[in-house]
Amino acid sequence: MRNTISNIDALEILDSRGNPTVRVFVTLEEGLTVQASVPSGASTGENEAVELRDSDPKRYGGLGVLKAVGNVREIIAPALKGMDVTRQAEIDRLMIALDGTPNKSKLGANAILGVSMACARAAATACVLPLYAYLGGSNAVRVPVPMMNVLNGGKHADNSVDFQEFMIAPIGAPCFAEALRYGSETFHALKKILKKKGMATSVGDEGGFAPNLGSNEEACEVILEAMEAAGYTPGKDIALALDPAASSFFAEGAYHLTKSGQGTKSTADMISLWQKWVDTYPIVLLEDGLDENDWSGFSDLTAKLGGRIQIVGDDIFVTNTRFIERGIKEKASNAVLIKLNQIGTVTETVEAVQMCRKAGWSFLMSHRSGETEDSFLADFAVAMDGGQIKSGSVSRSERLCKYNRFLEIERELGKASVFGR
Repeated sequence: MRNTISNIDALEILDSRGNPTVRVFVTLEEGLTVQASVPSGASTGENEAVELRDSDPKRYGGLGVLKAVGNVREIIAPALKGMDVTRQAEIDRLMIALDGTPNKSKLGANAILGVSMACARAAATACVLPLYAYLGGSNAVRVPVPMMNVLNGGKHADNSVDFQEFMIAPIGAPCFAEALRYGSETFHALKKILKKKGMATSVGDEGGFAPNLGSNEEACEVILEAMEAAGYTPGKDIALALDPAASSFFAEGAYHLTKSGQGTKSTADMISLWQKWVDTYPIVLLEDGLDENDWSGFSDLTAKLGGRIQIVGDDIFVTNTRFIERGIKEKASNAVLIKLNQIGTVTETVEAVQMCRKAGWSFLMSHRSGETEDSFLADFAVAMDGGQIKSGSVSRSERLCKYNRFLEIERELGKASVFGR
């Protein structure tokens, strides 16, 4: 049969940080071969599916993935050979069973996800459909608003800013192509402003700038200055979105804003800080504003701000339906960040999206800090119909390949295309 899997192979490649990751090749009986590459995160939740690393200090500082590659070749490939590649859920469930652990630590989420993604792409190609149409059906016409990471702090930067990501969201753009232009022009305006102030304009892992600033608040202020310099109205054309990654500065029951020198804060203090920021700046989204285990804090934060902005959970939910279900019951947020490699298969990621949709929650697709040139995420975002995506700044090719793929999809869809939420 033309859709039958005849071979699966894998290769150790490098991600955008120069660290090893997995690329998987799936070949069908008709001779078609496709590939998919797995991203890797730096700021990871403690309940994420496990990336299998070799821990061999003689290779890549212990970060090699030859064990994961071997598991694809020696365990997964023989089990999947002869299966119909269009049976995505069946393929993913079989790999989950082969692994047999709750966090995919035996075979590695990087091995399993690489195969899952490659099978989805092979099935789409065999069916002569774009990947977004194959996964999402004829209603997959929504191209998302990009949340563009333009300024970094926290674990993503060696600077004086505590919070990890300051993003711009071109909410006033009429289409994706224009949203990308809004973002690009603001990014370049920000670079000129930072340079004029004598600040660093080199970019980090996700393409954002990482200058030393006088305070966390100054990050918002300089971005607003860039919006206006580019000719846009803050809050109308472009809004702010934040990912403080609060777990990265939480320890011993408190939040430590040590990089900026703003002291130690309680959960109540942090909620008050976010309320003040939302009152002051045109913020539409706050992701991981509290620690991943601060469930009651998240509920309080959502009760106070959830009617005004999106309260997004990332590390607290890790794209896992078990945690999302708890969050829905406890009203811990009103949105979920969705990352394929947090859970480890296409099928489980779709199930997480479906749970959000059923609860009336919004959801955002997201890249990782260690990315590849694979544009799978762009097609997947359109297929899931969420209307928002995090895919980094408008620099670095591993980020731009996703944005350029959205431009292609918008062009393919033509008048059927819908932009944003």
